[in-house]
Amino acid sequence: MLLFCGTAFAEGEKITDLFIKGNRRIETAAIMNVVKLKTGDYLFADKVDADIRSIHKLGQFQDVKAETAKSDKGVILTYTVVEKPIVREIRIEGNKEIAVDKIKEAVEIKVNAIFSPRELTKSVKKVKKLYADEGYYLAEVEANSEKRSDSEVKVVFKITEGEKVLIKAIRFEGNRVFTARQLKKVMETTEKWFLSWLTGAGTYKEDVLKNDANLIADLYYNNGYVNVKVGEPRIELLPDKSGLLVAIGITEGDQFKVGFLGFKGDLLESEGELAKKLKLKSGEVFSRATLRGDVFALTDLYADKGYAFANITPLSKLNQEQKNIDVTFDFEKGEKVYIDRIDIGGNTKTRDKVIRRELKLAEGDLYGATALKRSKQNLMNLGFFEEANLATAKGSADNKLNLNVDVKEKPTGTFSIGGGYSSLDGLIGQGSIQQANFLGLGLKLNAAASIGGKSQTYNLGLTDPYFMDTKWTLGADVYRSQRDYLDFTRRVTGGDIKAGYPLSDTMSTFWMYKFEDKKIFNESLALLDNIARGLVVQPETTATTSSITASISRNTTDYRLDPTTGMVNSLSVEFAGLGGSNRFARYIGNTTVFFPAIWGTVFSLRGELGHIQGIGKDVPIDEKFYLGGINTVRGYGGRTVSPFNANTVTTTDISGIATTSVNRVFVGGDTEAVFNAEYQFPLIKEAGLKGVLFFDAGNAYDGASKLFSSLQMSYGAGIRWFSPIGPLRLEYGIPLNPRDGIDNASGKLEFSIGSFF
Repeated sequence: MLLFCGTAFAEGEKITDLFIKGNRRIETAAIMNVVKLKTGDYLFADKVDADIRSIHKLGQFQDVKAETAKSDKGVILTYTVVEKPIVREIRIEGNKEIAVDKIKEAVEIKVNAIFSPRELTKSVKKVKKLYADEGYYLAEVEANSEKRSDSEVKVVFKITEGEKVLIKAIRFEGNRVFTARQLKKVMETTEKWFLSWLTGAGTYKEDVLKNDANLIADLYYNNGYVNVKVGEPRIELLPDKSGLLVAIGITEGDQFKVGFLGFKGDLLESEGELAKKLKLKSGEVFSRATLRGDVFALTDLYADKGYAFANITPLSKLNQEQKNIDVTFDFEKGEKVYIDRIDIGGNTKTRDKVIRRELKLAEGDLYGATALKRSKQNLMNLGFFEEANLATAKGSADNKLNLNVDVKEKPTGTFSIGGGYSSLDGLIGQGSIQQANFLGLGLKLNAAASIGGKSQTYNLGLTDPYFMDTKWTLGADVYRSQRDYLDFTRRVTGGDIKAGYPLSDTMSTFWMYKFEDKKIFNESLALLDNIARGLVVQPETTATTSSITASISRNTTDYRLDPTTGMVNSLSVEFAGLGGSNRFARYIGNTTVFFPAIWGTVFSLRGELGHIQGIGKDVPIDEKFYLGGINTVRGYGGRTVSPFNANTVTTTDISGIATTSVNRVFVGGDTEAVFNAEYQFPLIKEAGLKGVLFFDAGNAYDGASKLFSSLQMSYGAGIRWFSPIGPLRLEYGIPLNPRDGIDNASGKLEFSIGSFF
C-alpha cells in the first residue's frame, strides 16, 4: 500500500529529509539499508511504492505507510512502520495423553519468534496429525492469539483429545491373486487387537498408510503383475465411532513372465558369464525386485574392476500377447577410477591407523564396490562405533575419488562393581575393568573378578589384534578360578600366551600355549564310594597342564556381535604333554549357520563334535566332556548330561530302620555331540529385547563308538536382552526324554545376566 499524507504537489519535489518511525525492535539502519530513495532525490510515487515493498519483504512488519510534509526547500518523507508482534508465551491446554514438550516441538510457532497467522494455522494441522498418529483420530485443536501489549502476543492451543480410535478393519477391493491376509502381511499398518495398548497396533498414520499402498504394489510387481494399480487408501469412521475402516482398491491386471534376456554396450565379460550373475531366468515369473538386484550385482561386478561410474540400464519390452517381458541390459562402463585421498573424521579417541587398517581400500588403489562394503563391515565388527559411514566424493581428477570415512564412537571401556546370577553358579559378585580400545590403539585390556556361592574367578589380560602394526594378533592372560562341581571342587591357577593370523577376510588361525596348576578337593561321598569300589579312577588331586592349542576358524556373518546371516566354522586341536603331568589330546569342531527370515527374525543351527583321548595315561575326570545347562542342552542340570555310575546304598539308623538311596557319580565322556536350533525374533527392537524358541539335543559318551547312540533332547523358549550391565538370558527348557531320578520332567529355568571374565 502506498498512502501519502500531505499536499498534492509533493510529486516531483526534492526530498529534504527522510525518517523512519514506529520501529522498536528493528534498527533504523536495517530498514534504511533497503530504502532506495535518499535525501536529495526527487519524490516519485513509483519509487516510494518500491521502497514500501522492500520494507515489507523484511518480514518484520504488518503495515508500512509513507507520509510527506512540506518544508522550505522541498518535502520531508517519513516511512511509518507497524512491527509484527512477538510470541512471548505458548500455552497448551487440555492435553493428557501427549506431553506439552512433544506438542511444542510439533508446532511451527516458537517463543520469541514473530507471530504469523499462517504458521498458527499450520501448527493446528500439525498438532492434529500428532494426535492422529497416536490414535486420537477425533481430537480437536483450537488455537487463539491473545494480545499482551502492542508488540507481544500469547498463543493458546486448546485441545479436546476425545477417545482413542484405532483401525478396526482393513478391507481390499478387487484382489483375486492374493488373499487379504497375504496383503496385510506386507503392510506396516495393522488392525487393532487385545494387546494394542502395548504394541500400538491399529494406530492410523497417514504417511505410513500411503507407503503401505506402495508395499502392496511391490508385492504384485515382484510376482509378475506389472500393470497393477493400487488406489489411495480410504478412511472411514464407523457409525458408532468405535474404530476406523480402511479400504484399498486394487486393479491387478495380468501376470507376466521373463522373456528374452540380452546384453549390449561395453561388455567386459562374455554374455554367458554375465548371465550367470542374473537371478532373473527366461520363462520364470517376472520380479521387479529381482531385476533391481540383478542391476546392483552387475554394477558391483563392474565396480570391482574399477569402473565406479558404470551405468547399467535395463531396457524392458512388454509383450502383451505373449504376456512376457524382454529385458536387455545396456552397459556403459565409463572410466576406471582410483582412490585419491582417504579422510577420516568423527574419531576423537580411536587412532586413525586403527581405522585405516580395517579398510580394504588404500590411497592409489583401484576402486572396488565389494572392498568398500567389506571395509564398513570390518569397522562395525570392531565394536568401537555406533555408526561407520563410508562415502565417496570427487577427487583431484575426473578418474579419482576421495573416500570419506565418518565414524561415531561409542564407549568401549567399562568399570563396574556389581553382581549377577547364573543358574550354574548362583549369585555372583563382580568387579571388572575392561577396555576394548585401550589407548585408542584397539588393544583389548581386561581385569576382572567374580565371586559367587559356587565359583570364584580372577583374570587379567591384554591382547593386541595388530601386533606391531602387522596382521598378527598377540595376547596374554593370567588367571585363577575355583568352581564347585557336582562331585568335586576344582581350582586352577594359570596363564596363557596366544597368537593369531588371518588367512583371508573370513578365515583365520589361532594358537595358544597355556600352563595351569590344578587342584581337586572336596570330593563328594558318592565319588569316594565309587573310587573305593574301583568304578572310578582316583583323580590326581594335584596336577599341571602344559598344552598348546591350534585352531582354524571361518566367519562369513554380516555382523559378528549379532549375526543375521552367514556361517561360523571352527576346528581346534589341543595337545597337553609339553611338560606338566597331564597327557591328552582334545579335538573340537563347531559350526553355526544363520538364516535371515521374515520380519527381522533369524533362524540358526549349531552343531559341535568333540573328542578327548589320553596319551600314555587316563584322561583326568575334570577334563572330560559334561553337557547340560544354558550353553549346551537346556532343561537339564549343568554337567549332568554325561555317563554316570549309580550305586544303591543301604544305610541303617540306630533304630534299625534301613534306608535305600542311590549314589550317582557323573564321570564325564571322552566324546560329545551337541545340536542347537534357535529361532530369534524381535520383541522391542529399539531396546534390543528379543524372544527365542529353541530345540536342543546332545550327549557325552564313554567311547567314540557310542556317538549318537542316545541323545538327551529338550525344547523351550526364552528372552534375551542386551542390557546396560551385560547380556541377559532367561530361558526355560523342557526335557523331551527325562531320566528317572535325575531330570525334572516339567523343565528347568536357565537365567544369566552380567558379563563375567
